[in-house]
Amino acid sequence: MYAIIETGGKQFRVAEGDIIDIELLKEAEKSNISFTDVKLFHDGEKIVVGSPHVDGCTVQGELLEEIKGPKVMSFKYKKRKSSHRRVGHRQRFNRVKITGITQGKEK
Repeated sequence: MYAIIETGGKQFRVAEGDIIDIELLKEAEKSNISFTDVKLFHDGEKIVVGSPHVDGCTVQGELLEEIKGPKVMSFKYKKRKSSHRRVGHRQRFNRVKITGITQGKEK
């Protein structure tokens, strides 16, 4: 059984027990969250595709920790102006463990 969820503008294929890194959420660490924006649900026999979401289907997860992604370096340069600048960025993510997928009513 698996589902495709959308969070933070990205889509993830998740199954029970998976650990994913999602965009930073406002919930505190060690709390349970649920994703209701389920795009597709597969229970092993049939596939339910939402338009745009599957009604009643939710995915539960547990926030494990807050992590930082890899550092991305950017170099800004203007020719003949003796101007250059180096900028770094490190995105923060939440690591989530998927604890369960509940199937609701189908369309």
